[in-house]
Amino acid sequence: MPPSRFLAAAVQMTATSDAEGNWRSARELVERAAALGARLVATPENTNYLGPHEEKVRLAERLDGPTCLRFTELARKLGIFLLLGSFNERSPDPARCYNTSVLFGPDGEQLAVYRKIHLFDIDLSADVRFRESATVEPGAEVVVADTSLARLGMSICYDLRFPELYARLALAGAEILAVPSAFTLRTGKDHWHPLLRARAIETQCWVIAPAQTGVHDDGGLRESFGHAMIVDPWGHVVAMAPDGPGLAVAEIDLERVASVRRAMPVAQHRRL
Repeated sequence: MPPSRFLAAAVQMTATSDAEGNWRSARELVERAAALGARLVATPENTNYLGPHEEKVRLAERLDGPTCLRFTELARKLGIFLLLGSFNERSPDPARCYNTSVLFGPDGEQLAVYRKIHLFDIDLSADVRFRESATVEPGAEVVVADTSLARLGMSICYDLRFPELYARLALAGAEILAVPSAFTLRTGKDHWHPLLRARAIETQCWVIAPAQTGVHDDGGLRESFGHAMIVDPWGHVVAMAPDGPGLAVAEIDLERVASVRRAMPVAQHRRL
């Protein structure tokens, strides 16, 4: 039987175009989380690179490339489940890459791969315009990873605004939802907390949300909101990272999922 309780950690970091610096920061925080006893550690969206977007495409790697190999070795060394929140994976289109999340097991094996489905194309103001679809190819597969710890539903950042994805993840058996992100300061300060809590409440799942924070040299000096957090199946925020690079660490109790679902069997009440 899998353990019903274990520690999990959501990493908060400030990635830039310095890939080696990003790797050092991510590794240090993952190692710190593992030293605290975390058995599941998740890093944010764009863990390996958050710089000019055309360069991101040029530098895109395969699933057996250097970034995934580093995370394979780190997961194996620490004996943990390690979610690479996302990296720039090479796609068949030379002008675009995938935004890809990869889950590694304690033996370093790649357990699941999810490619971001919903792409961040917005025009809020003169200083908040972005078209992720210009450099990223969308994914098409809903992914739930069945591990010895728990069933993990995978998503990335802008996916958070589409509750139908999370409903499908819950119906497919997810007990934990991973939402590695790089929410902008402008959208994050108003939407990050309510959206994460809503997804937890709707699906009655734990939510683990690693986050980018601070200013990135992505061509527009974009600032990310931070506030990496873990939310329980009732919608309570049980852990949040402080300002700057750090961790949100909490005990995940899968019986909490079962008890909330018994008390309020939303899935059985669904009619549409």
